Amino acid sequence: MKMLQRKQKQKIVIEVPLHCAKCKKKIMEICTTAEGVTSVSIIQREQRDGVEIVGEGVDAARVTERLRDKVNKYAKLARVANVEESLMTS
Repeated sequence: MKMLQRKQKQKIVIEVPLHCAKCKKKIMEICTTAEGVTSVSIIQREQRDGVEIVGEGVDAARVTERLRDKVNKYAKLARVANVEESLMTS
């Protein structure tokens, strides 16, 4: 019998200037090694660059702080939102 189970995930957006390929690589390394992260996407727009992180139990403030320390002092936590995802389990 299959049951529907609800699982909470977070979608986090951190604005951080992306100057070069080296910066992007460092940002990806920092974000992917954070606990609970399931996916990371680089966002490049005309006015704002940044990173979108999806995961469960991710400490958004800690990730932002690490980005400020290691990559760019102008990293800014823009948004944290809960995302509901339905999973089928047996």
